[in-house]
Order: sequence, then C-alpha cells, then structure tokens
Amino acid sequence: MIPLAIPNLDGNEGLYLQACVEENFVSTVGRFVTELEDRLAKRTGSDHAVCVSQGTTGLHAALTSVGVNTGDLVIIPTLTFIASANAVSHCKAVPWLMDITENSWTLDPDLLENALNTQCHKDADGQCIHTESGRRVAAIMPVHTMGHPPDMDRITSVAKMWNLPVVADAAAALGTRYKNKEVGQMGATLNVMSFNGNKIITTGGGGVILGQDDALMKYVRHLTTTARVGSGYDHDIIGFNYRMTNVQAAIGVGQMEILEQFLTAKKRIADRYTQAWKKIDGAEGFRSESWGESNHWFSGIFLPAHSAETVSALREHLRESGVDARPFWKPMHWQTPYLDAPKTLTGIADQVWEQILPLPCSTQLTDHEQQTVIDATLSFFDEA
Repeated sequence: MIPLAIPNLDGNEGLYLQACVEENFVSTVGRFVTELEDRLAKRTGSDHAVCVSQGTTGLHAALTSVGVNTGDLVIIPTLTFIASANAVSHCKAVPWLMDITENSWTLDPDLLENALNTQCHKDADGQCIHTESGRRVAAIMPVHTMGHPPDMDRITSVAKMWNLPVVADAAAALGTRYKNKEVGQMGATLNVMSFNGNKIITTGGGGVILGQDDALMKYVRHLTTTARVGSGYDHDIIGFNYRMTNVQAAIGVGQMEILEQFLTAKKRIADRYTQAWKKIDGAEGFRSESWGESNHWFSGIFLPAHSAETVSALREHLRESGVDARPFWKPMHWQTPYLDAPKTLTGIADQVWEQILPLPCSTQLTDHEQQTVIDATLSFFDEA
C-alpha cells in the first residue's frame, strides 16, 4: 500500500537522538529544545517560539494565554480537524462554527465580519458579546487548511475592530506564505503548529507556539512549564506540564535541517497531480487563492462536479489498487460533540468536504509511486 503521508527521517535525526542518550538529557531540558525553538522562530519570522508536547496542547495553552475562559465563545471554521474545536472545549469554552470560502477552504472573512456586526455588541468594557446568548466572544481561531493560509489581513482587521485576539491553528503551515509573509508575520496574536507524524516536519508528536509579544510569550512559557517560580517547588498559577522533550526536539532539529527539501518535494507532488487531473472532466487539484502560497502539506484531487458517492467509489478503487486514500475531515457541525454548538453556515463546507480526496504525498514519494496513484485514478474514470 502506498501510504498517504509518512515521516521522512533521512537527515541527522538518529545522530541527534544518540547525542541525547550520551548527554543524558532526554526530558524537557536539553540543548535541542532551545535549538529547535530558535530555528522555528527564525524560519517563521517570529520573535519567540515555545515548543510543546502536542499541537492540541499548544492550542489549549495559547487560548488560555489570551484569556479564553469558561463559557466564552471562540470562532473557528467548521471545516477543520477536531483538535481545533477540542482545544476550545478544553478551555471550557464553546466553539462558534463558521463556514469557509469556496476556494481557500478557510474561514470566510466576509461571513465573520457580518456575523459579528449583526449578532454581537460591545459591552461597557469594550468586550465583544454575542447578543442572543450573552456569552463573551473571546478569540478568533482561523485554520491554515492543509497548508493554505486564510485571508489573514481581512481576519485580523475584523478582530481589531472587535478587540479580539487571533490564535491561528497553523498546525500544518510550516513554510506557508501569505502575501509573501511567513506564518509569524501574518498578524495573528499567536500561531500554533503541530509536528505529528504526518506533518511537514515531525518530532513524533509535539508542537510549537509562536508569537511576537515579549510579555505574552514569557507568560506562554511560564504557563506550559507548570507555572513554576524559581528553583524550588513554588507555583503561582494553575499551569500545564506541556513542554516538549529533548528527545522530540532532537528529531525536530534534524528535520529542520532538510525542511527546504521537504517543501520542494511537496510542491513537485502537488503540481504533478494538478497537471494529471486535466485529463478528467470535473476534476482539479486542490484550490488556492492568489494571496496564498500553500506548503502543500496535503495534495490530491478535488471533484467539485462529482457526487460524494463517486468520490467514495474512487477511494475504494484506489485502496484496491494499493493506494492509501481516506475521507477528508467531516465538518465540526456534523461531529457528535458539537451538534449543538452555535453555527453560522452558508453551505460551502457541506458542499466541498466530501469532494476533497487527499492522495499519497509523503516527501519521499517516488515518481513511480505517484504515477501508480495517477494511473489508478485515471483508470477509475476511464471505466466509469
């Protein structure tokens, strides 16, 4: 079976892991943690980076750091991986689910602006209040869907009008650009990345919180390190034990050394798929906007002119042909934990999610393997 997306450990990862063992630094203290944070800050155009145990714990800590609390609303796109919504719930807050744009598959800024203008008001303290429920709107969480950036200028402009922090779920956005700006320069209050096994780089798990504000990022580091004060066992607030280990970071440093090779491979794979689908009526590669430069974390085939049943049949055909193919994210408003969440929808997510089919795109995918995927896909439509 040609896998969908697996780690590529062709660099110095093993060498650095051995160094952890030899130096006896395998936990949350060690030189690789500091080096990885420095590399990530520099590559993303951020002033600070705090490495954490997972992307989800990073989102939880980031939301907590900007003040999200019990009963608050946090605006997120309905088309996202469930970790985005779960991180809101971990804060005992509630996700307000909004729809996406047709081309970027990211949070619709027009819908966002209209929803806030028509459904919210500012209280005497200038806080954004959802008028019907009386809940405070505490933050906006746009998502870089499959490595394509949201329209961050529009989103951050709306956020400023309503005094709302923006915590970007940039889980898969390492190497993504928006109007020639790196992730850390796009205007979000905080950005959170994931280093799960299928991401652009991996640490076997783990993530990072990125930011520009010195005081806020100092608080993030404090919060994620059990809020420990001094060298004794004194703690001044309820903190989280969320820091990345030196072992994880060692893998990450090895991955960062060959990041540009990964990004080149991802683009090559995506471009080849897009070219191949010109032979299929009603098919195309994954969409993008002119202002966004995706890192092509995932690439595959988009079938806007075909039914969900056709996409499902193609998926089964590919698996029978030895090609891993899986359904894409089911929108949050169809997920059992979030059926009753407030929602502002236009039908775009419902329209597209079953027409999106990610295909094998590991950075070490060979031309022969990709041709196998393409041939199997073309044969399905030839037989239809």
